Amino acid sequence: MVRLTGSISQLSNQKVMVIGDFLLDTYTIGKARRISPEAPVAVIQVEREEHRPGGAGNVVLNLLSLGAHVIAVGRIGEDLSGKLLAETLQDEGISTAGLMIQAGYPTPVKNRVIAENQQIVRVDHERILPIPEMLEQQVIEKLSSLLEDVKVVAISDYGKGFLSPTLLSGLMAETKKRGIPVITDPKGIDFTKYQGSTVIKPNLKEAYEAVNLPFETSLDEVAKRVLKLTQAEVLMITRSECGISLFYPNGKRDDFPVAVREVKDVTGAGDTVLAILACSVASGLSLGEAAQLSNVAAGIAIERFGCTRVTISDLAHRLLELDVDNKVFNENHFFALQEVLRGKFLAIIGLSSKDGFSAALFDAIQQLRQRENWNVLVNVLDREPLPAFIQMLASLHTIDFISQQDNMEKLTSIMQPNEVYLAASNGLQKIEPIVIF
Repeated sequence: MVRLTGSISQLSNQKVMVIGDFLLDTYTIGKARRISPEAPVAVIQVEREEHRPGGAGNVVLNLLSLGAHVIAVGRIGEDLSGKLLAETLQDEGISTAGLMIQAGYPTPVKNRVIAENQQIVRVDHERILPIPEMLEQQVIEKLSSLLEDVKVVAISDYGKGFLSPTLLSGLMAETKKRGIPVITDPKGIDFTKYQGSTVIKPNLKEAYEAVNLPFETSLDEVAKRVLKLTQAEVLMITRSECGISLFYPNGKRDDFPVAVREVKDVTGAGDTVLAILACSVASGLSLGEAAQLSNVAAGIAIERFGCTRVTISDLAHRLLELDVDNKVFNENHFFALQEVLRGKFLAIIGLSSKDGFSAALFDAIQQLRQRENWNVLVNVLDREPLPAFIQMLASLHTIDFISQQDNMEKLTSIMQPNEVYLAASNGLQKIEPIVIF
């Protein structure tokens, strides 16, 4: 996990194209005050409405949260919902040069009605319309300029008719010419149209349906057939709370279990995985690292309600939590630590094993840690501290991080402590002005 913690520092602001079905997610939020006299249904008193890009738009937002530069390619209708969707993306700094307007096409809207933190009903406004041949050709002709400086293409297919076989064929030809990897989140049962994808990532149900096999069939057999069908270099199957599995044409398989506290809502988890995967590949991470980061991000996403963004800070928090048995920081952890401490206060305590660890010292550290928005880092002053002493410090929930003396100079060069203390037998001695020992 230390290697993985360090890998998030490599996620960079590369240019990513997201092409697919853009939707408008609307949330009508209120309270259920009473039962309607007209029918046995709740009456929702609306307090507010929220609008967010959905579908491929959710992939875009997640990429943006990871620091990527994103260009959106898709279609919207010549209606208020389409205008709102485009404006929302533009307000986020997203390039909408590839967002085409189709007359007579209603922008898909998914309206979720929420009361008392529970989704009551979802109302979909949409018509599945195939992309007109003229618009299809316009998109293909624009691809050459839109792909300039793009490091990876993410295909987000929601089955709304935009991603036709002809359009996908044109896209694959252009990306192959430029050596741009393509990561595909498929929809439907015809996976042949995605031939040319570098990575294809269906969920478990989609994988079985694509090859028309019963669920009793082994996953390895299903994967073998999907790879043959799509000719993809790698197949990634997302398996909800079971994690992610990677399959290769040579028969190799890698499984990555997911660590989840509580599954609240799987909505948008696939979008999160696609975004992390695309950003990781664009930043030069290996597919193994990309899959593991995607898995961690998916675990965060399904613990939340609705489509939410997973940020680098979220990833850093979770990776450090998963690495809880090793609170001792080296340079691989510094970027994650910097992200976790963003907007928080840091107290550093200098401590030597020779000084012992009294009840008074424990109480003093506990009081420091109980303050809102504070973290405690212990700097072990011993040149060669005993492993048992480090293990004892790591077991204390009042200590967030541990650093050994040879790492302190670099650590304090990238983050400044708000308070510094020196441990004493009767508690803590505050060092003022702040000096790092």
